[in-house]
Amino acid sequence: MRKFNLFKEIIVANKNDLINAKNSYDEFGVDIEGKICKKPFSRNDILVFSGKGDRDISLSEMFGKNYQVVEDGERVLIKAFGAWQDIINMNVTRASYDDTTADGVDRFPTQEMEEIGWHATEFNITYRMLVEILEEQCEGTLICIEQEEPYQFSGLGFIPDLYDAKVKMFAYCQNQIKRLIAEDEDYELDMLNYEELDAAKFFKAIE
Repeated sequence: MRKFNLFKEIIVANKNDLINAKNSYDEFGVDIEGKICKKPFSRNDILVFSGKGDRDISLSEMFGKNYQVVEDGERVLIKAFGAWQDIINMNVTRASYDDTTADGVDRFPTQEMEEIGWHATEFNITYRMLVEILEEQCEGTLICIEQEEPYQFSGLGFIPDLYDAKVKMFAYCQNQIKRLIAEDEDYELDMLNYEELDAAKFFKAIE
């Protein structure tokens, strides 16, 4: 997945497009590529700004104090990390997963992926571990706010191909569970409880 770190990224928008949207009085958004998006927003729209046009204010006034906005000829350069909480709120319902709270990821976007996550926990495969597999192996975008000193991480993941994500999650769990049954004495076949046996059968890790 592509990591879009708001601490480092500068969003570049076309000035005329922004002015036209501002002057329209319509609700609109600006995505991570600087493109103007109109409501209703699609699942693929990853927004850094959402608001309603007003021809009586400037661009910087429209964005507000949490954004850094520089007009540069035909471009508008936008730094959006100060608006992180607003960005979460405007995107969370369309995100594939939410890793922005202290509790971490607690749900996946489809029932099939949830079922994989639920069964995987019987073998101590956490949602965080599964999300790391998705971030390593799937196409998509992770929009985040990340600092190295002090280290902070918080992100929303967007995966366009959820079927591919499900397949990769399942394969990872299947391989991990087969390995645990073969190599870890705590997970020897004769030692598995009912829930662990059920999970192993779900992942086709045993006959």
